[in-house]
Amino acid sequence: MSAGVAGVVVTHGPQPELPRCLETLGPQVDELVVVANPPAPSVDAQLIVNDRPLGFAANANKGIAATNAPFVVVANPDTEPRPRAVETLKMFAETHPRAGIVGPQLLFPDGRWQPSRRRFPTVSGTLVRRTPLRALFKPRMRQREHYLLDERPTEATPSDWMLAAFLLLRREMLDELGGFDPGFRLYGEDIDLCYRAAKAGWERWYVPEAVVMHAHAAVTDERFLTRRTIWHWRGILRFVRKHPERLKAL
Repeated sequence: MSAGVAGVVVTHGPQPELPRCLETLGPQVDELVVVANPPAPSVDAQLIVNDRPLGFAANANKGIAATNAPFVVVANPDTEPRPRAVETLKMFAETHPRAGIVGPQLLFPDGRWQPSRRRFPTVSGTLVRRTPLRALFKPRMRQREHYLLDERPTEATPSDWMLAAFLLLRREMLDELGGFDPGFRLYGEDIDLCYRAAKAGWERWYVPEAVVMHAHAAVTDERFLTRRTIWHWRGILRFVRKHPERLKAL
């Protein structure tokens, strides 16, 4: 018998895309939970509202803990899975018992391909992407290998990590690893989860047959000095403290 899938949508404030996300995700999952920082949105799903704002990782863990299915889709409110996207991810995971994290192909709303499958970060690459050096060394041009811009697989492909905008996660893996690290506020939690999964022998797969639309504001890619830049650097520093061996990856 096919295993069930829970859907967890994390929102951090007023999100006009949320109703459409729930409309497209709801029919594809067996349980649906929205975890929100105040104020509470009006939703047709189980709703968990925090007393105070929490980061993405902590909110995702809350939603996961409120569900029971053996697979969990964690999604941003600005995503819209196309029909059968969740089923496609789940079917792949069911035939690959060590697949702990399975991600779809993400597309921008206008249909352009979105580079959501990436390599684990290196020191030099991070400095270019997250400092004023990005003005001189355009990351998307100089770091094609990090973003895997020259790879657009049409079949399921192993991955280092994928954006947490929309991921199917195996509960067995989440229980083993302790879920997302709530010490990450908004950036780096997906890299950390995938890295810990890799070290524990869990596979991460990109399955392009499953397609999800993702608005993806990418604020830190467009502007350097924002509050999110600070959160991003805090995430980077936490990742390095946890995994100092990555400092050898220049």
